[in-house]
Amino acid sequence: MNKKEPPQMVLITGAAHRIGRIIALAFARNGFAIGLHHHTSVDAAKQTAIEIDKIGMPSVLLQGDLRDPNQIDHLFQDLSLLPYQLTGIVNSAAIMPVSRLDEMSVDLWDEIFAINLRAAWLCSQKAARLILPRNGWIINISDAGTSKTWKEHAGYNLSKAALQTLTRLLARTYAPKIRVNAVAPGLILPPPDMADEDWQNLVNRLPLCKPGEPEDIAQTVLFLASNSTITGQIIAIDAGYQLL
Repeated sequence: MNKKEPPQMVLITGAAHRIGRIIALAFARNGFAIGLHHHTSVDAAKQTAIEIDKIGMPSVLLQGDLRDPNQIDHLFQDLSLLPYQLTGIVNSAAIMPVSRLDEMSVDLWDEIFAINLRAAWLCSQKAARLILPRNGWIINISDAGTSKTWKEHAGYNLSKAALQTLTRLLARTYAPKIRVNAVAPGLILPPPDMADEDWQNLVNRLPLCKPGEPEDIAQTVLFLASNSTITGQIIAIDAGYQLL
């Protein structure tokens, strides 16, 4: 009797909660082992791992501070020792603090870019080394608001705009073996500190007059992971937000 091959693995950064969690569960339902990265959300990560186990797929908790390149190194060293072949990575981890250009400190600027941009580059670089010479993919989670001027979140806005350029450059760098794309969510989940009325006012401005669902993002990520002819693209899931 032939020994059953272990499933391929997908690494998802920031997979403990919100959109990262939904993406992790979607890949598990599609037969992938999950590299479940988290930083401080230990309990949420464990709960997500329990949900993946109920689906019947394995997951591995990978803790690390993506602001620290050394911790990223250790994360991928741990990943390389697992009995699963890495086939793709979803760079989902991000922060969105208030970051006005006239008030933001250098430290906050560096933190935003370290997590939202530099970590995506480093994780992609190290993931590619594990994927090659096989075919695989990288998917970045950007933002549909990169073409806007959000003065209250300027650092986030800039970092996500740069992430889209990084996506295209990675696509050129790793072709033809590794495809690189991005998904740009619009209004999906309200910030934890936003009032319901303020959120609804934003939603009412959208051409489709409704927010997206986290599952909409997950399904788009799955589509990009499975389509072998798409690379260097940024797909907005935004209920028409970019038309405003």
